[in-house]
Amino acid sequence: MVMKEERSAWLGLMATTTADTLQALWEGAGISPDYTMLRQPETGAVMVRGRAGGTGDAFNMGEMTVTRASLKLVDGTVGHGWCQGRSRRQATTIALVDAMMQTDSASQLDAAILAPLREARAARHAATAERAAATKVDFFTMARGDD
Repeated sequence: MVMKEERSAWLGLMATTTADTLQALWEGAGISPDYTMLRQPETGAVMVRGRAGGTGDAFNMGEMTVTRASLKLVDGTVGHGWCQGRSRRQATTIALVDAMMQTDSASQLDAAILAPLREARAARHAATAERAAATKVDFFTMARGDD
């Protein structure tokens, strides 16, 4: 049984990558399951909410374009895919991987698709942290005796 947190993690990981990267990894995995589309890829808008300072009152920041798709494998497993932008192919690929990750092929897909995406994300975060660390300024105060 797949835990909700695990599924959320792999869906989020795939949604934040590029369509070309995801498609290349999918094709490299060499899996082509039979499936039926439950919901053809469709593009729409969602409201993005934010919080001032991360803790303040919620406010509507603006709309974001997203594409979603849903499909069902021949064994009945359902997969859903959401991504930012208008890539119908990416939404369908995310739905395929989501469905396949709920089957016995999960370990193969994790190694072929999700592991490289996790490594790329870690490298991006490390590069960002390195750039931020280069701008760090250490301030110190010298204690002075009372004159």
